[in-house]
Amino acid sequence: MDTILILFFIFIAIELFESNWQKAETLYGLLSNNLMVFNKSLFLYFLLNTGFIYSIFLTVYLHNYNFLMLSIVGIKFFDIAFKLSLMQKLNQGAYFEEIMPNIKITPMLRYFNAVAYPITFLFASDYF
Repeated sequence: MDTILILFFIFIAIELFESNWQKAETLYGLLSNNLMVFNKSLFLYFLLNTGFIYSIFLTVYLHNYNFLMLSIVGIKFFDIAFKLSLMQKLNQGAYFEEIMPNIKITPMLRYFNAVAYPITFLFASDYF
């Protein structure tokens, strides 16, 4: 099997793992799951964000620094930075309601990352 395809399927598995450990019915639940891990250990929090680590690995391993590949890394970076900012506010005593509205997370939204990032990786790798 082609190397890019193997890396693609690994990317899907990692994104599914990441979606499942954060799994919740609402945005508050998702943030609560992230906050629980964050409060245990910042190092563990970064380890559980395997999609970010894997996307950096793919960029360096494949020497692929094009716009799409760096977009994946950038979006994942800003996602983690945004969540860290929210969790820091929550640890300082802010309430969920003060920070953002509670949004219901549908299964399609929950697993969108398991489709979007790997397919973008295929485009970034000029697989098609």
